[in-house]
Amino acid sequence: MFKKLSISLLGLTLSATVFADGGTREYDVTITNITKAQIFAPVALATHKSHFSLFTPGEAALPELATLAESGNPGPLLEYLDGMHGYVMDTNHSGGMLHPGDSVTVSISGSSHFDRLSFASMLVSSNDAFAGLNSMELPKSTSSAMVPAYDAGSELNDEDCANIPGPPCGDMDDSGEAGEGYVYIGNGISGTVDVDSLAYDWNNPVARVVVRRVR
Repeated sequence: MFKKLSISLLGLTLSATVFADGGTREYDVTITNITKAQIFAPVALATHKSHFSLFTPGEAALPELATLAESGNPGPLLEYLDGMHGYVMDTNHSGGMLHPGDSVTVSISGSSHFDRLSFASMLVSSNDAFAGLNSMELPKSTSSAMVPAYDAGSELNDEDCANIPGPPCGDMDDSGEAGEGYVYIGNGISGTVDVDSLAYDWNNPVARVVVRRVR
């Protein structure tokens, strides 16, 4: 629920939207790809409790997150999150690829108990890098954050087109050799095999997110 609050100050009337604290809260989440050339795969989003984490740097990625990071497919991760009753309130996805410089807005629900937002999206010109927002507190009104790329640590960063789904490759097989075994901050493209570092490398952060409460 929300109501309009009007205040008179020095002859001026100021209006603001005041939201009630209880019940379901609705948010618009706008994600902007700020890389030069990395396309984002469909973004998987979830609202959840504060003691739930989509991933933990230094620890192994969920298998479903590893699938997203290697292939760009958010389906298994969303299915896993939808099954986390008591921890996850709502999920959604962006529906399509997000190109450099473009933005997408996705609606999602939260509450006073499910007051964190996380999301993940593969950088498709990589082996297993993903843009990852990890447990951002949902705002009373509007807030923003810069989002880094992580490496899922599930696939070797061989930069071989046989294991990379996006440009300049296009293979959808995520059967590369096992990686480091833990999530860490992504270190970009080295340009040693098939992927040109001048074209597809990045520096963190890779995305900007703005979260606005709408109800």
